[in-house]
Amino acid sequence: MTTPLIIDTDPGVDDAFALALAVASPEVELLGVTTVFGNVALPDTTENALRLRALLDREDVPVAVGAARPLVHPQPRLSSAHGSDGLSGFRHTLPEPTAPVDARDAVTLLRELLEAADRPVTVVPVGPLTNIALLLAAHPHVKPKIARLVIMGGGLEGGNITASAEFNLWCDPEAARRVLADEDVPTTLVTMDLTSRCAVSGEWLGDLARTSARAAKLVGLTPDYLATYRRFLGIDGMAVHDAVAVAEAIRPGLLTTAAYPVDVECAFGPGRGAVVADRRLDAPAGRRVDVTTGADLPAVRDFLFERLGALGDGE
Repeated sequence: MTTPLIIDTDPGVDDAFALALAVASPEVELLGVTTVFGNVALPDTTENALRLRALLDREDVPVAVGAARPLVHPQPRLSSAHGSDGLSGFRHTLPEPTAPVDARDAVTLLRELLEAADRPVTVVPVGPLTNIALLLAAHPHVKPKIARLVIMGGGLEGGNITASAEFNLWCDPEAARRVLADEDVPTTLVTMDLTSRCAVSGEWLGDLARTSARAAKLVGLTPDYLATYRRFLGIDGMAVHDAVAVAEAIRPGLLTTAAYPVDVECAFGPGRGAVVADRRLDAPAGRRVDVTTGADLPAVRDFLFERLGALGDGE
């Protein structure tokens, strides 16, 4: 049986790998894609999603436009890791879309897809959580139709955009707190602590590029991102954060988790956007989030390579 999946995204290089992974996985029924501001501004994340959809030959999948800004306070700045257009300046190398964006906004598309689903749907938010917070606030009746939220975000041991905060949660801490601390939907939080450990090497990327024309196009989007992660990680490699979250959504249990109460710092100061997990053995009862703690790292990389290496050349 296939896994019905919706991806909420702000493409983004690692988002591109995440979308390709979903399309390349035969057990996934990709119901829709929604876009959100984040790595770059909303018009760019949306155009990137449309071009990636065209590259992957899935223009049957609806793409709907979501939030252009956080719930409360303006986004302080965009990411510099993904280059000028979100795809290392290489968006122009992807096919022009032949299908437009969906007429519905992102929250409406999410609601209607969930309402129409004949079984619970896995939703994978890999950008700021604004669209998801709005959905759950405005349409709480859809919560039973969500099998699980698999969220890429946060870091228990620190951040990447600040010393304490990971980029996705930092972009809209109020939305992140609403989703992670106040809601009751089953949730897995795939943190940057774990996704950084799953980083792939330059050699891995080169091998992937040789598997097909589509894979080569995907790898061709990485130069700026790879350069950033060479500095960040100190190795010839890069993190594919969002693809690791999609991998867990496709194959539940690929990552190991522990259930913790979670909060998000929303005050202004050096901790803004930080995720705080109560890891005490006697933590109070209440809402728990499954937070990633480990994985068989070679197995994760092998899974990503196996699926992305099967993208094919198209027609």
